[in-house]
Amino acid sequence: MKKVTPFLIIFIIIFIIVALFLSLASSQNMIVIKEGNYKMLPLEMELNRYQDSDCGMVIKDLEYASQVIAKNGKTWFFHDHGGFINWLKDKEFKDDVVIWVMSKDTKKWINAKEAFYSLNDKTPMGYGFGAYEMKDARHVDFESMKLRMLRGETMNNPLIKKQLLGN
Repeated sequence: MKKVTPFLIIFIIIFIIVALFLSLASSQNMIVIKEGNYKMLPLEMELNRYQDSDCGMVIKDLEYASQVIAKNGKTWFFHDHGGFINWLKDKEFKDDVVIWVMSKDTKKWINAKEAFYSLNDKTPMGYGFGAYEMKDARHVDFESMKLRMLRGETMNNPLIKKQLLGN
């Protein structure tokens, strides 16, 4: 009878782990992009089936979700509003998209450019931007939110966080 070497045992274990990983990844069928959305309307999203196009995390909640739709009908998904700003910044088509954000106050999809944004929410990536349909004195408009994100003026910045929270 042949002796089993430690190398063979390690190879078998690695093979089993890789096979399990590939099996799980293919069975989840995660959605990163959808094509054919020529009406440029927000798509219905099933939780735990979509991945954020900026960071790759699974979208488990729609509270801070957003969708970016290009004229060619491609739709990308995000779980934190700051993420779509970060992702769009170097795209050639950044000025020709429709962006939908989930409103925290009305719980419906609204146009991101018409929304108002809080600055200190506890968002999935820690940027702090919650979208609202109704303006509050503490909210900023889309362009201000975008500028703050691009400058790094988010809740992830300790100085900004201290300033926003008054600590």
